[in-house]
Amino acid sequence: MLKYYFILFLKGIGMGIANVIPGVSGGTIALITRIYEPLINSLKSFDKHALKLLLKFKYVDFIKYTNFYFLVTIFFGSLVSMFSIAKIFKYLFFHHPILIWSFFFGLILASIYFVAKRIKKWNTLNLIICFISIMVATTISLMNPGNENSNPFFVFMCGIIGISGMMLPGLSGSFILILLGNYELLLVDAIIELNYTLLVLFGLGSIFGLLAFSHIIAWLLKKYKDQTLSMLTGFIVGSLLVIWPWKKIGKSIVIDGKTKVIDYIWYMPESINLETSIAILLFFTSMGIIYALEKFSTNQNK
Repeated sequence: MLKYYFILFLKGIGMGIANVIPGVSGGTIALITRIYEPLINSLKSFDKHALKLLLKFKYVDFIKYTNFYFLVTIFFGSLVSMFSIAKIFKYLFFHHPILIWSFFFGLILASIYFVAKRIKKWNTLNLIICFISIMVATTISLMNPGNENSNPFFVFMCGIIGISGMMLPGLSGSFILILLGNYELLLVDAIIELNYTLLVLFGLGSIFGLLAFSHIIAWLLKKYKDQTLSMLTGFIVGSLLVIWPWKKIGKSIVIDGKTKVIDYIWYMPESINLETSIAILLFFTSMGIIYALEKFSTNQNK
């Protein structure tokens, strides 16, 4: 039992790291590590019945009904990683962006195959859904970012929208926050500076969005599992453009002393230097990690 929760904790750490990286979704990590469906169903269980159990002080029944220990372990791992790596990734993004993007590009690229394998039948409908999802995710990745806004209601809405992206594989909550203009404010500055007002507002919005969104996804997975997985696969494919390692700023503007990227120019490396070699090594390493995770998860389910 201790081993089970330790593995869940590590998966939570992976989700937390993914949610801090613009362009990578914690939902993708959950889908890869085969905890996506139990996570969604556990979140969905926070309903009127759960509230009644809580109000009647039936804590044991409440914990069992909501799969409470499972959720606490996952989210504790996510919080630990999010609060511990904020400064590290701010430094790495500034000094070694190609290396980070290479690692995550391999991670996401490899995951597409294993996620798509879980679809029982690739028929015309599923292919159409996947294609539309790719177009939606690609369109989102090409949108221009907005301006930073610390208005309390907007911060609350950022929590609702951002958490929905974090739970959808391929639609990064962090990237959505960039488009809303509040990524640095909420996922970097507020954490580093411990701005409790912003963190509480963002947290309340996230909780509300999480509970509402989980009901929708759980219903889709129950009624239309193959179609839902086709949609999620398309979202992941569409996210690859965002995390392509070799890109440079095409257009940017400065707002309140901060540079805002309008669009990127994607390119292929012209030569194999030390950085490119390390990037390629990290790319294949991350693909190997996904393969190992898939094999481990398969063996665990036998």
